[in-house]
Amino acid sequence: MGQKLEYDIVGGDFNLAGKASSKIKKKLKQLEVDSATIKRIVVATYEAELNVVAHASCGKLAVIFESDHILVTITDSGPGIENIEQAMEAGYSTASKKVREMGFGAGMGLPNIKKNTDELKIESKVGKGTTLSFKIYYGL
Repeated sequence: MGQKLEYDIVGGDFNLAGKASSKIKKKLKQLEVDSATIKRIVVATYEAELNVVAHASCGKLAVIFESDHILVTITDSGPGIENIEQAMEAGYSTASKKVREMGFGAGMGLPNIKKNTDELKIESKVGKGTTLSFKIYYGL
């Protein structure tokens, strides 16, 4: 194990959102990870991808498949999160009107990521960007 994959995320391109999550799902199926765990991983990675697409100009999603867990790290060059505690509240959103009109930006991204992960870490600097990393354990 210990295989690492990386994906570029293009800010503002909602047509490409979910591409990395789909590829990760395919890899997890090949590794014969149970479907409930795959669902948790895909929900968390998809929400993270959407956050980059909605808020940043670009980002990178890196995933490491270990024997008992997956480690996902998402970095972006977005505006950063001013108040992480507030951003973790369900329904709190800083998404633009345009993003909301497209049906995104309901303020459930970070809460959904937290709900579906075993370990979550968020580091952010206003004006610089955000790094979000999480682990989800599985038994093969």
